[in-house]
Amino acid sequence: MARHGKQYGFGLLPGLITLVLYAAALVALALWGTDFVAWATPFADDWSSPWAGLFRGFLTAVLFALGLLLSVLTFTAVTLLIGQPFYESLSEKVDRDVSPDGTAPESDLPLWRELWISARDSLRILARALVWGVLLFALGFVPVVGQTVVPVIGFFVTGFFLTEELTAVALQRRGVEVRERLVLLRSRKTLVWGFGTPLAVAFLVPFVAVFLMPGAVAGATLMARDLLGEETTGNGPEEEPETPQAPQAPPAPPAQPHAPRPPGTEGVTP
Repeated sequence: MARHGKQYGFGLLPGLITLVLYAAALVALALWGTDFVAWATPFADDWSSPWAGLFRGFLTAVLFALGLLLSVLTFTAVTLLIGQPFYESLSEKVDRDVSPDGTAPESDLPLWRELWISARDSLRILARALVWGVLLFALGFVPVVGQTVVPVIGFFVTGFFLTEELTAVALQRRGVEVRERLVLLRSRKTLVWGFGTPLAVAFLVPFVAVFLMPGAVAGATLMARDLLGEETTGNGPEEEPETPQAPQAPPAPPAQPHAPRPPGTEGVTP
């Protein structure tokens, strides 16, 4: 992305739009979360103090934490959905740059059809991610394990689904369905975790996620090519062709030793 500044600038727009939407939703949750919890728990109105306040305060904190977790899990999917045309163009550019013949796979589907497939697949992945999210959130209350092991597992799970969402941009153009994508990713879990887990950690900071999204899409495109076994050329500077050298004359044969002269002919020039 550092070599394609214009593409990087276009790739920032979807992330900025998504960031504004999510920030507004989290602010609204922080401002009116207490009222929502009070409305949802009318049975606690008759509880004696301070139990009602503690109970509702705990539920408000849980609600905000769950909203924050969902925002992390869904930020990439929503950003990719909003920025489908931007990231599609970016992914094709990366394919052309690293392809030996300079071409990129293209989808023959209209834009509305691609958006529909992307939204449908994102919902399927989101459903799986929500199951994992709720399970890990519940395990977080287990003493010791919930504060040590569970967060680590959560980052790996988030990294896996994050990689699936990012590689979907390139794999969808190649006609790879969501189930086939999951099979490909599960076959290379070490590669997937090595790519997605650091991104999941970085994406906890929304501003960082915005600026990393274009590079993440570019890296996921390279990963998609690797998963499918497609040949990829190097991205370094091109080597200068060697200048052909003029052919050299063959070396002269070694001088033959002179035959010995007969006696008495020394000093006579032949």
